[in-house]
Amino acid sequence: MTQSTTTENPVLTACKNGIAAWQSAFNNQDAKGCAAQYQQNCIMTARLFGVFEGREAIEAFWQGIMDQGFKDVDYTDVTWEAEGDNGYILTSSWTMNKAFGVVHRELWVVEADGKARLASDEFEVQGER
Repeated sequence: MTQSTTTENPVLTACKNGIAAWQSAFNNQDAKGCAAQYQQNCIMTARLFGVFEGREAIEAFWQGIMDQGFKDVDYTDVTWEAEGDNGYILTSSWTMNKAFGVVHRELWVVEADGKARLASDEFEVQGER
């Protein structure tokens, strides 16, 4: 019998559901849906673009990216590291139809409603495709 029969940590499951919801919203060109995956006062650092604080600024950033035709985000080399009792840090590589880069550090935290949202997000565009 393998260890894969153990159930996954519910905090990790919530965090994975959060990134899946963000990815789905982005791929459906739904900037408001993307922003809903961030805590109200989240700080997002998008290297080469700047720092965006709060859902409204984050939504406007993602809407601008979508308006430029960016879509079809996919994540590879994803790692999750526990952070405290109710969060995980995600790092990964990512690709889109017109760019690629890395997620340096996304802190997903499970909130009172049981959903994980981004408390902080730091990513980088490394090139065009």
